[in-house]
Amino acid sequence: MAGVHSPTQSLPHRPTGRSLSDDEAVPETDPSDTSSLLLERLQAYKHACGYLENYITETTKVQHAQAKEYEKILKTVSSPLKEGHHFDQQLGGIAGLFENLRSNTQGISNAHLETEKNLKSSVLPILERLHVEIKNKNKELSKGAVKGSKEVDKARNTTQKHIELLGQHTAAFSSSGGKVDPANDPYILQRGVSHRLHKQVLEENNNRHDLLAVQDSFASFEAHVIATFQQALTAFLELTGGGLEREKAMYSDIVSTAQKIPPDFEWKGFVSRNNNVLIDPSEPQRSVSNISFPNQNHGSTLPLIAGSLERKSRVALKGYDTGYYVITPSKYLHQFKSDDDFKKDPIPELALYLPDCTIGAVSGEKFNVKGKDASKGKVGGAMAMSHELQFKAHSPADAEKWYSVIKNAASGTAGGIMTSGLSGGSGSAAASPADSKSSPATSSPTATAARQPAPLQTQQQTGYQASPITPGSGVTPGSAGPAKMASPQSSGTTMASPGGAASGTGSTPTSGLDRQPGQY
Repeated sequence: MAGVHSPTQSLPHRPTGRSLSDDEAVPETDPSDTSSLLLERLQAYKHACGYLENYITETTKVQHAQAKEYEKILKTVSSPLKEGHHFDQQLGGIAGLFENLRSNTQGISNAHLETEKNLKSSVLPILERLHVEIKNKNKELSKGAVKGSKEVDKARNTTQKHIELLGQHTAAFSSSGGKVDPANDPYILQRGVSHRLHKQVLEENNNRHDLLAVQDSFASFEAHVIATFQQALTAFLELTGGGLEREKAMYSDIVSTAQKIPPDFEWKGFVSRNNNVLIDPSEPQRSVSNISFPNQNHGSTLPLIAGSLERKSRVALKGYDTGYYVITPSKYLHQFKSDDDFKKDPIPELALYLPDCTIGAVSGEKFNVKGKDASKGKVGGAMAMSHELQFKAHSPADAEKWYSVIKNAASGTAGGIMTSGLSGGSGSAAASPADSKSSPATSSPTATAARQPAPLQTQQQTGYQASPITPGSGVTPGSAGPAKMASPQSSGTTMASPGGAASGTGSTPTSGLDRQPGQY
């Protein structure tokens, strides 16, 4: 039915963009609302463009700062390598790696400076021009549509005043019985309202036309703004991304240069440059048997006899202990654990000075030596007690050899190394304690001399022992050389002097050194 509205029908509303209503002479809507909204939108785009400008500007500052930071990094490797002579200066080694590192680090710094320059010259101008365009659009809107909105407001105010004046005089016309002034005739006033209303509508329509033109242009302008944003960011990506790609390529070149260094490149060069200092692996190792030193084979260093003997232990139930014994040209009987000179320092465990000892006779494989241990030095030797040591050789023949050498050393005739064919004693060895009970008249002078300690030695020289001074012998002290004393029990054994010359020549023995002391 006509005039009947459906309950679901939407309420009437003023379409967007209409500045006035056909039912009202002076609408309540503000004609500047549309222009203000468009101005606000332009401000939004202007600020967005400013944000991008600030972003690019700060990026340029960061690029500049990074270039400076890489200059600092470059300074860490700018100095030559310490101990650089240890590295091969040709390309392909450590020195070449650091040269590549310096070059690429400088390249990275330059790349950041170039990116900064390109951002300032290529990207920022795009946004700066857009910023100017947005400002111009704002001015255009302000001088056109916004100004027209003000004219509309002015015309509406004028119309409103005349409508109010018409209302006053129509009321006065009724109360005065139709008597009014000519200038206030309601007919004249109504025509004046109509005149001003036409002028108001004209201003409103003109302003509406301007606003529609601006509003329609906003779609294309915004598309231009967004396209400019995209153009600027694309250029930004090309510049910064290209810089990052170059930086990545330079880092990759550094790593590739390092990986290409052969593991033995530097070592081979180092060996080649220092072959006169480094050890040649083809050379054989040193051997003690091939080393010589002064006095290595001096007569005083060669033992008269050496080997293993068994010595009766002081512990009754233990029996015999095996040891290594040596008779030296210095007339000492030394005891060692073994003949090994390498595992430990060969310091004698026992040392007997044979001229001060009493030598017992041989009994099969056994013989005795009685004396003081001199291995503890002068103080220890002075306080040491005499002990009778019982030895057992491997065979009676070995016992005779040991006994003969010990007897000769004790009698002062042992001055050299035994020759082959050493014979044993003839049975006239030093008397045993049981023989000491015999009468002095029947005692053998030789046995008595063997049993008594050696006479006082007046002079100790290198390589020989001075002859004892016997009262009444007519020998002036210090005038005689080494005496050759043949023992009755030597059975033809020949002994050589420590220096290799026969004893009794009267010549003074030399030290056997080719240089002066301290020159070795």
